[in-house]
Amino acid sequence: MKSNLIAECTYYDLKQMLERKKVKSWLKTVSAFANTDGGSLFFGVADDHTVIGLQDAQSDAEFISECVNDRLDPIPEYDLIPQEMEGHTILELRIKKGIFTPYYYYQDGTRTAFVRYGNESVVATSQQLLALVLKGSNRTWDSLSTNIEKGQHSFIMLANTYRKQTNLKFEDKLMNSWGLMDTNNHLTNAGMLFADDCPVYQSRIFCTRWNGLEKTNALNDTEYSGNLLYLLDMAMSFIRANTAMSWTTQPTYRQNNPDYSERAVFEVIVNHLIHRDYTVMGSEVHIDIYDDRLVVSSPGGMYDGTKIQERDLKSVSSYRRNPIIADVFAQLNYMEKRGSGLRRIQTLTASLPTYSENKQPVFESNNQMFYTMVENVNYGTITEHSKSSHKDEKVPIESSHKDEKVPIESSHKEIKLGKTARYIVERIGAFSDINAEILAEELGISYRAVKRHISNLTKAGIIEREGGKRYGRWKIK
Repeated sequence: MKSNLIAECTYYDLKQMLERKKVKSWLKTVSAFANTDGGSLFFGVADDHTVIGLQDAQSDAEFISECVNDRLDPIPEYDLIPQEMEGHTILELRIKKGIFTPYYYYQDGTRTAFVRYGNESVVATSQQLLALVLKGSNRTWDSLSTNIEKGQHSFIMLANTYRKQTNLKFEDKLMNSWGLMDTNNHLTNAGMLFADDCPVYQSRIFCTRWNGLEKTNALNDTEYSGNLLYLLDMAMSFIRANTAMSWTTQPTYRQNNPDYSERAVFEVIVNHLIHRDYTVMGSEVHIDIYDDRLVVSSPGGMYDGTKIQERDLKSVSSYRRNPIIADVFAQLNYMEKRGSGLRRIQTLTASLPTYSENKQPVFESNNQMFYTMVENVNYGTITEHSKSSHKDEKVPIESSHKDEKVPIESSHKEIKLGKTARYIVERIGAFSDINAEILAEELGISYRAVKRHISNLTKAGIIEREGGKRYGRWKIK
């Protein structure tokens, strides 16, 4: 008879019988559950869910307890629960998520730690083992102190970014409160990643624009190394230079159709810089741009050992591999603390004019890598004559006195906007810290012309500046 138990997965494992001579076959799963997120083994249930039952459940329970106590170090917290199912007695061995990781399986003088990945219990890699050791000591890699004193490095870029994003002065005491420095004035690993001349070798991004849909011929490729804020800026600059702005002509205005939501891509890069596994020395973040998609990959799968493609994004807990790095980005207003980044990437992409449901961003992970694929929403939908590259061409927009008028509703009156002004408002809505220099470059008009449009929009009450001239942000009213 079939049970109503769910199939073998991250949190459950089914055993038709208790293997007494091959205890490793199930004790490795005990180790994996304790090292990952907990789970249950059901003894007396076949892989096809047929309830077989145990002939002597009491004796089997005693044997299970003896093996767990003798072969696991340290001993995980567990419960043995007999259950009556369809006239048979089965045993559930429920393992709690461990606090004092790693939990080793011990045999013949050797100790092996296992982790749960999907429906398998696998030997922990050296990086996973290090993560378990840090977890067991209630530490993370980014919180570990180095032997480098704070005075050996400068943090001008961090200070300027903080002032720009918050309109507040960066004070030295923030180094301690943010976890970038310990009480002995030694930088932590996180502190090293934000230093101007970041010495962390694996803090790198490889960017490539490929010709076509596969990795064949590269049209452009660049490698960047340095602190996290520099990597973020350079990655966004590369993406802007290697993606296109398209448009379609409407009866009374021109509709801009970017290939990607710039803010969504920004959050993708931030997500990968924050959550990547920095203990992997021979790897880095990769950005690969194809004709039809943008793919970002980084070392380190989901921190809790699950596969993101098997999870509901609405219920994914905000497990953080590098909490200090994440908190610094949150203090800079570069991310939210609620752990909603993946859903926000989907929402931002879905707001694009040419978006369709088959263009939804895709997230995938395995035990070594995390991938984010963002579709080019214009691929296959926009004709060639309506495309304009950010890098090689200027957006052909006439000066303000020749613009066609477009009615925009406000709470008090109807305001007429020209095409140039409308473009500026759309860009500010997508990226609040954009500046006049970038807008002038994108529009192909002078800096003074952009400033005049911004002044008019401000006087009309359509946009407003929050914060100072150098470090503030724009807001659409």
